[in-house]
Amino acid sequence: MLFNSVPFVAFFSIVFPLYWFVFGHNLKLQNAFLLSGCYVFYGWWNWHFLFLLILTSLLNYALGYYMGKTNNLIKKRLLLNTGVFAAIGSLFYYKYTNFFIDSFVQLFRKFDIHLNIHTLNIFLPLGISFYTFRTLSYLFDINRGKLKPTTDWVAFFTYVAFFPSVIAGPIDRGGTLIPQIQKKRVFDYAHAADGMRQILWGLFKKIVIADNCASVVNPIFNNYQSLPASSLLISAFFYAMQIYADFSGYSDIAIGVARLLGFNITRNFAYPYYSQNIAEFWRKWHMSLTSWLTDYIFTPASIRFRDFDKLGLIAAILVTFLVSGIWHGANWTFVLWGFLYGCYFIPLILKGKMNKKKDIPINRSATFKEWVNMASTFLLVMFTLVIFRSDSINQAFNFYKRLFSKSIFAVPQLNIDPQLGEKTDTIITAILIIIMMFIEWRQRDKQHALQIDFVKSPWARLCLYYLVTFSILFFGASKVTQFIYFKF
Repeated sequence: MLFNSVPFVAFFSIVFPLYWFVFGHNLKLQNAFLLSGCYVFYGWWNWHFLFLLILTSLLNYALGYYMGKTNNLIKKRLLLNTGVFAAIGSLFYYKYTNFFIDSFVQLFRKFDIHLNIHTLNIFLPLGISFYTFRTLSYLFDINRGKLKPTTDWVAFFTYVAFFPSVIAGPIDRGGTLIPQIQKKRVFDYAHAADGMRQILWGLFKKIVIADNCASVVNPIFNNYQSLPASSLLISAFFYAMQIYADFSGYSDIAIGVARLLGFNITRNFAYPYYSQNIAEFWRKWHMSLTSWLTDYIFTPASIRFRDFDKLGLIAAILVTFLVSGIWHGANWTFVLWGFLYGCYFIPLILKGKMNKKKDIPINRSATFKEWVNMASTFLLVMFTLVIFRSDSINQAFNFYKRLFSKSIFAVPQLNIDPQLGEKTDTIITAILIIIMMFIEWRQRDKQHALQIDFVKSPWARLCLYYLVTFSILFFGASKVTQFIYFKF
């Protein structure tokens, strides 16, 4: 069930009034109804994997419960390791089994040894990477004494399956979401109205920006070997915009839907393309994952390697981003992508600038140096995303080889997909990108771009909302496309 689809609109149109006005008077009934809605939402995609989600919830609820009951460190460690083994084992089976089989066969093939081993017919459960990290953080926090295990199984099962964010995040912690589930919620019109505005902006980014970018990017990536480098450069730029608008758009919708239900979930993006270095970029991009990796991978690794000073810090960063790459998908491209980001941190670590924040105040314009820093950081991210978008490392290298060639000065070819039946209006898409980036630059101190406090006239705000809504309906009337991060 996609946020940008009619079934979701119908689903939420039923859930919202029942949640507030029928079950809202009783917290237990309201939470039970919410959990049922979460399972309907998830089961809509594939009800078979709903049992895996429930089994995961049951196992981690029991492990957390018994971890809280014992003071025996050995027993607590055994319970924690059981949860970690189950989580990693589930991820490995569903997400990486075929990847390792393929890699194993290809390795022997290089020595002219042909193995009669075939991949398995395994389907990847939707959102497994996200809800696995959610349950792991719950157990880790209990083990560290940062969180007391809940005895309210409905609250815990709802935390794991919370439908606004179960598919593609944000990755909320137990300490953030579970207390909100257990606390009585009162409908707040202002809170809900701001959630609607954030949903509207998320739909704009997904439907108007990301989906239009895809119509430029996909044909070029599919035919890059026969196109000039100028076309490839444009596609790399449009893909950087596509993945940002697609993923941050999903996060905006998820946060907005949660706010309509009375919840404040974790912010996931803070205008990352205005970052001045790669460390700042990762503090603002997929923030819930960055925070998770920092707390549970980087910090323990940096403590373990602390005797090696800056070399230890570099090792911890490399391990962290390798985990990030592997988490994203079962392909060597993601491993390389993560490794490169780890390498980008090395100059900052050596200069002692990794943790320095450089946010540009809203009350002044950026300096020339700041614009150069933002542009160079964006270009670094943009070119690295070529690997993320490629099907293989070989394809990525061939793309780079053609991209950095003399044909960079040739007239770009863009309208090359015969299935479109008409010219892709790249110029209009570029103008829409400029509008989005300008609005977000102007609103960079806000939680989302439609918190337009500077527009005092209610009629002017209403006109803006109608304009955004019209653009969404105009571009999205004939198609419903999946979000990029659904495959992770």
